[in-house]
Amino acid sequence: MENYILFIVIASATIASPGPGVVLTITNSIKDGFSGAIFGIIGVASAMLLIAIISATSLSAILSTSALAFTILKYIGSVYLIYLGIKMWRSSSNLDVSNNRIAKSHKKKFIEGFLITLLNPKPIFFFMALFPQFINPSEAYLFQFISLAVSFSVLVIIIHSSYAFFAKSARSKLSTPKGSRILNKASGVFYMIFGAGLATANK
Repeated sequence: MENYILFIVIASATIASPGPGVVLTITNSIKDGFSGAIFGIIGVASAMLLIAIISATSLSAILSTSALAFTILKYIGSVYLIYLGIKMWRSSSNLDVSNNRIAKSHKKKFIEGFLITLLNPKPIFFFMALFPQFINPSEAYLFQFISLAVSFSVLVIIIHSSYAFFAKSARSKLSTPKGSRILNKASGVFYMIFGAGLATANK
């Protein structure tokens, strides 16, 4: 692989930029602590790995050439984000940070992280544009591709875990009904904004 360090820098900057996955990680961390956010993070990372694999298959060619396929996936992702935003906006204002709080199931958090990422077609085109820049055609393609895809997914876990670690410090400030209400409304608005943005996005 060529310029691997540069790939790490570009990938890290991309992952760290605000998006639905980051909002999910921060929200889960504030509500359930670092351990409560990790399954959502794994969901995001797993979806990114799958998307990276898709970007190397004929499916990526279909999405890149078929306006209909791209539009369908885009609107499904948009509806899902808006649904999560409305659900968060309408959720209870009680944020109980005690040990007796019944947290969202790990499975549900994983699925949310996975779907938020998978239903956004943009990463496919990002990977299609990024990966070829760092693959040496004279070396084994498969090994290089897998190395880049796994590296990206590991970076997702590291960077999102950093967000979760620092976000958990805000839990005490949001333990009041007012603080919880602010968190729910803000998270809901972000999801709806991202959903609307995805709906109006072009390739």
